[in-house]
Amino acid sequence: MFTNRLVFRKLFSWAADARTRLSGGPPQNLDPAVISDSFIFSRSRHAMSHASTIAASGGRLVAAWFGGSLESRPDVGIMVSLNNGSGWSTPVEVANGTQPDGVRYACWNPVLFQPASGPLLLFYKVGRNPRTWWGMCTESTDHGRTWKTPERLADDILGPIKNKPVQLANGELLSPSSTESGDWRVHIEHSTNLGDSWKRVLPINHSEDLAAIQPSILTHAEGVLQLVCRTRHRKIAESWSSDGGKTWSELQLTSLKNPNSGIDAVSLADGRQLLVYNRSSRRRTPLVVALSHDGKRWRDSLVLAHGFGEFSYPAVIQTDDGLVHITYSWNLSRIRHVVIDPEKLRYP
Repeated sequence: MFTNRLVFRKLFSWAADARTRLSGGPPQNLDPAVISDSFIFSRSRHAMSHASTIAASGGRLVAAWFGGSLESRPDVGIMVSLNNGSGWSTPVEVANGTQPDGVRYACWNPVLFQPASGPLLLFYKVGRNPRTWWGMCTESTDHGRTWKTPERLADDILGPIKNKPVQLANGELLSPSSTESGDWRVHIEHSTNLGDSWKRVLPINHSEDLAAIQPSILTHAEGVLQLVCRTRHRKIAESWSSDGGKTWSELQLTSLKNPNSGIDAVSLADGRQLLVYNRSSRRRTPLVVALSHDGKRWRDSLVLAHGFGEFSYPAVIQTDDGLVHITYSWNLSRIRHVVIDPEKLRYP
């Protein structure tokens, strides 16, 4: 359900994107860490493209997002594009919210994840709004070219809400999840059989005093895990686990500003932590990359997008070649893909 403020933001972003098209698009980011910076598609039949996700599978990149006339409308489906190294393919719809009785609901927040073995997984939500949606999952055994018939997750399982799962050394999958039905609550879902079944950990935040959703999971030395979450409190929150995600510390606010907008993070192969977030307490601009050695002290290292417009809902992975891939929503109408060499990022 949309407020007047959200409708205004959409119109605002359309205008910003129109100016971008007329000017030939945003300039290439000239930071020495940036290898490439471009749109996944230049034109779309959808007025809105948002909430992207990215994975590497079988030597190619796979990106997904939801596309339709406007968030929450029944025509919104899940779009996928592939990149074999020679550019992104034409996006195709791989899932929608059509029910057996013919009624169609909106799709939301796809999340791609490639386990160490097995098929590529695509999670997403279906429903009228985030308070009533349910979790869905489909899989691909040919690295994103074709997809099986989607299946609904168990009633108490939503799947990853915005950001990718992680796979522990013992093969267990941890899915970062949350609920918005009433109070905002963060929880983790565990799978020991590559997603065939899941078990849910009780909510991490037990009080509406700290309302959080859409966690990302970071891994540290000696099996320590960290959550970083979006909140209603104009800052990012965090929680820690030392037992493989079975129990977590109570959520605490960090000093990192955020305007109640989606974030994502990844643990780099060199031990550093990388966070992508809107560095603002009110607006979804600028979108920046921050680095940390310990997950506690963060320093901004790269500005991905700034100025007039909305640049939001990032997704980030590191591929086997060491490069970092980030996708994000450009004015809610297109998906931007940035490739970064993390060795060239400023500090630390």
